[in-house]
Amino acid sequence: EQTGDIVRVRSNFVNGIKKFPVRVSVRRGRPASTGTRTSLREREGDLVVQAVDQVADDVAALTLADPSGEALPPWTPGAHIDLMLEPGLVRQYSLCGSPSDGRAIRVAVLKTPDSRGGSAFVHERLRPGSAVRVRGPRNHFPLVTSPRYLFIAGGIGITPLLPMMAEATAAGADWTLLYGGRSRASMAFTGELAAYGDRVTIVPQDELGFPDLDGALGQPRDGTLVYCCGPEGLLTAVEQRCAAWPAGALHVERFAARAADPDEAADKPFELVLARSGRTLTVPAGTSVFDAVQQAGVSVLGSCHEGICGTCEQIVLGGDVDHRDSILTADERARSETMMICVSRCRSDRLTLDL
Repeated sequence: EQTGDIVRVRSNFVNGIKKFPVRVSVRRGRPASTGTRTSLREREGDLVVQAVDQVADDVAALTLADPSGEALPPWTPGAHIDLMLEPGLVRQYSLCGSPSDGRAIRVAVLKTPDSRGGSAFVHERLRPGSAVRVRGPRNHFPLVTSPRYLFIAGGIGITPLLPMMAEATAAGADWTLLYGGRSRASMAFTGELAAYGDRVTIVPQDELGFPDLDGALGQPRDGTLVYCCGPEGLLTAVEQRCAAWPAGALHVERFAARAADPDEAADKPFELVLARSGRTLTVPAGTSVFDAVQQAGVSVLGSCHEGICGTCEQIVLGGDVDHRDSILTADERARSETMMICVSRCRSDRLTLDL
């Protein structure tokens, strides 16, 4: 079935798609051009850990490859994958290697003291030779073509920006990086970043305090895009300072969901129409669209269940969507062509999805 121009293919990550069932959905109205959020060929399968490198205190970089040496799916800067560590334990990590390396991918994982299991599993149980199931890639944080960029990273938020800086350099764009962290020892990939010279400003908090966001963002710059990834406090501060910048200048990626809006507590039931399945359901208050669809026996993919990974994104055919994700831009929410069904709901009495 094809009703648009961007195709998402879900199949096996290894051994080639021709041997496995392929499920295709098409996002309507999105041109496949640089800077649009696109889902590349998203596959699922086992990869093997080629190397584990300690790139900072409590940060391990994993290099993953196909066990038989087959090429991996292509990806673009800003993409991430799911590591399916064990039943019920799925985590998303940004790709931080080189998109030109078709035989291996790299992710970096921070071991957090309040780990819910994901980072502890990676640090304690994955070793060279370990097999790990991977799903992806997908990209909701693409690098839009621009003559100038300001990259801002906090801690492990440096990971999706690494391939962006390499691509910007290859394209001849002017860019700078403002990179903050608790200490130099805790900041990953500083050795790699040293090759960029004075384009990079390292700001260890224990030595220099917090990054000077007022100096970096106080004056809007024509033709400059801002890309930011890091903890919520940094993202909020950057968003506040970029309020005066041109619309679309700021691009952020969150590793955790936004704080819930108090108004979201007032959930109400609504009718859900699954157009392709020919089913009409009722989604009660307190039940997600994702859960209602699965309970009805309709197969959908999901991962984070927090509206930050994009796995559950579905095409909207009708209804007033109450967007609660941390992915879609304001413009994308206004168009309501898609929604993340793990968290978003419907303000109107009926929601129709292309499911």
